[in-house]
Amino acid sequence: MKTEETQGCRATTEFQRHFAGIANVIVQAPGRVNLIGEHTDYNEGFVLPVAIDRYITIAARRRLDRQVVIYSTNYQEEDRVSLTNIERSDKQWCNYYRGVLSTMLEAGYDLSGFEAVIDGDLPQGAGLSSSAAYELAVAALCATISSLDLDKKTLALLSQKAENNFIGLKCGIMDQFASALCKADAALLIDCRSLSTTQVPLPLANQGARLVITNSGVRRGLVDSEYNRRRETCETGTDRIGSLLERKLSSLRDVTLADFKRCASKLPDDIARRCGHVITENERVLESVEALEKGDLVRLGQLMYASHYSLSREFEVSCPESDLLVELTKQHPGTYGSRMTGAGFGGCTVSVMEEAALDDYAGKIVPDYEGKTGKKAEIYLCKAVTGVRVQRDGEPAPLRDE
Repeated sequence: MKTEETQGCRATTEFQRHFAGIANVIVQAPGRVNLIGEHTDYNEGFVLPVAIDRYITIAARRRLDRQVVIYSTNYQEEDRVSLTNIERSDKQWCNYYRGVLSTMLEAGYDLSGFEAVIDGDLPQGAGLSSSAAYELAVAALCATISSLDLDKKTLALLSQKAENNFIGLKCGIMDQFASALCKADAALLIDCRSLSTTQVPLPLANQGARLVITNSGVRRGLVDSEYNRRRETCETGTDRIGSLLERKLSSLRDVTLADFKRCASKLPDDIARRCGHVITENERVLESVEALEKGDLVRLGQLMYASHYSLSREFEVSCPESDLLVELTKQHPGTYGSRMTGAGFGGCTVSVMEEAALDDYAGKIVPDYEGKTGKKAEIYLCKAVTGVRVQRDGEPAPLRDE
């Protein structure tokens, strides 16, 4: 049985056990892996994520009052909140759904109460956007339960706003857009300035290749990390480069590579390196799209390695374990490319690899990594899937992209 079917059954079964009734709305939002384009989204740049076949699933039914009751199978805890008074919880898993409720209410949407079970097979703290999938699933559930005519793009923007303002992480739009708008067998090119998207075919299967995600075993916490500090550095760099160029810049998206080379020596070293990563990473994303359109996995792999080097040495968001995993993977025959994925400071790597090389990778490279680090690594063989889906009363309830 497919992963999403198994998880949907698990959520509905748990709903019946916990709430002594039948759930009539099922929402599934996938996680994502970013093929290339890291820390460019909040700089109004380009990103190229893929939605993967690991999900946050919610089984729910409407209540007749203004209460929201959610049971988490992962935490084995229940939380309850009134739609008339939403406050922060001391339990972080509760704040994600509370943040979405609060954001939607502040936007003027009339929400109905509901009871729900939330289940997931997305590893937390691994850089695969479990939080964004969670937020989006809650937003889609609210829209369905409350009969709101909201498209996927709007739901994604509301979810991002909840994470920015309620959770306190100043993330860009990539994660929520990927979970909402990706299509099967494609990557999603997102222009984070215009919010326009383009589906880019992912020609892996017809070349005998697979998307391989490896969890380094290093858990990262974004709110407690230097993620927000990196964003502030990029904003400072934008202002300083603008002053040097004597023009107003909206973001690093406005800085060409030629502009940057003229200004780099006049910037503090850390600001120069951070900005240099973002500017060159935007170029790598667009080159990767061209490579995929040509079916050139060799070139794609070269760009992935260059991205990792820049993230590790220039933007400094990698960690020794991720660096080692990429280096070992690079030495493995049959690998086109590999890089850290997600905001960094731990989490996963993403690799494009020949399917025939997978057994050798699992049997040699991963044990070598574990022996050198003492960390337990996990391999996820993933396929590119369609974004958030809703079923109501056993039938698909389509959501418009925008």
